[in-house]
Amino acid sequence: MKYFIKTFGCSQNNADSERIASSFKARGYRKARSYKSADVIVINTCMIRKAAENRVYGLINNLSKLKEQKPSLKIIVTGCMVGMAYRDSTGKYLLRLKKIMPAVDEFMPIDEVGFNHQPVRMDKKTALVPISNGCNNFCTYCVVPFTRGREISRPFQEIIDECQKLKKQGYSEVLLLGQNVNSYGADLVTKGHSIPEMEPVYVKHLGRLRLPTLFPHLLEAVAKFGFKKVDFISSNPWDFSDELIKVIAKYPNITRTLHLPVQSGDNIILKRMNRWYTTAQYLKLVKKIKKAVPKVQFTTDIIVGFCGETDQQYHNTEKLCQQVNFQKAYIAMYSQRPFTAATKVLKDDVPFPVKKRRWMKLDTLVNKYVH
Repeated sequence: MKYFIKTFGCSQNNADSERIASSFKARGYRKARSYKSADVIVINTCMIRKAAENRVYGLINNLSKLKEQKPSLKIIVTGCMVGMAYRDSTGKYLLRLKKIMPAVDEFMPIDEVGFNHQPVRMDKKTALVPISNGCNNFCTYCVVPFTRGREISRPFQEIIDECQKLKKQGYSEVLLLGQNVNSYGADLVTKGHSIPEMEPVYVKHLGRLRLPTLFPHLLEAVAKFGFKKVDFISSNPWDFSDELIKVIAKYPNITRTLHLPVQSGDNIILKRMNRWYTTAQYLKLVKKIKKAVPKVQFTTDIIVGFCGETDQQYHNTEKLCQQVNFQKAYIAMYSQRPFTAATKVLKDDVPFPVKKRRWMKLDTLVNKYVH
């Protein structure tokens, strides 16, 4: 029997697909070279944008024709779309998926795929290492808390053991993954599962100590293994502690390209997005990191055309980009996502042609030397 996995979305989805592959391998399946030679096809889905969702529907439609020729073919859908469906207590979203994709045989929650087997890694140089799953922040535009649930951290020692094994296997780079790596371990600390010799790091923000985190300790421990490069994504600006900056500065093998999503350069839009910082605070953090870590570069995420965004508010984003001088920006046009606060209470009132124009202009401004 052969399996084929198609992955949409982020590095976290790629890491999930590596674990899905390991579960099939453990059952004696072999990897198929294409859809046509597979007995089981797994579609690992993304819902971060409407366009990603539409690509899944298009693929399933094409595979339904293949299934007519090969009735024994099994199609499994997993990932974020299924995560949302199983977290919808009304059951309506799952019914909707079944109606739209009747050719699918099984909708499998990614939670059912654990860490019991070694991942079938796609890259022989860089290993993807999930350290947490889910998010507690509820930005108004973001569907992640509804697709992946609340943040759950992997046990500290389990991650360390995995990285140690990777080093022995000859991997030169690791990429630590989480929806917000900076808050890694907050749930472990609050449940009393912290590491005795490690004091949790509390990040002061908005005049108070926010969350305990173990991420600076984890990052330092992984860096000490001697990998050529230790990278991590993604970081929220409001959880970036001074201790984390010190660890990055101390170890030259930790990445010097930091991904720090800003989403907008306008304070009103940031507040509407439920992002807990101002542009001044973001710029202050960037300045602090640049001072401590020579030759550091920044990449970011930006949404254009968010609810109510005026021309001036968009221009404020341009201005911030010029001040930071991002090495690369992943720019998206805002699209409504199910269950999010923006979809429920805000109006998607920026016309598509305006969103497109802003996207093209900002992409040219920030990414002109990247393409």
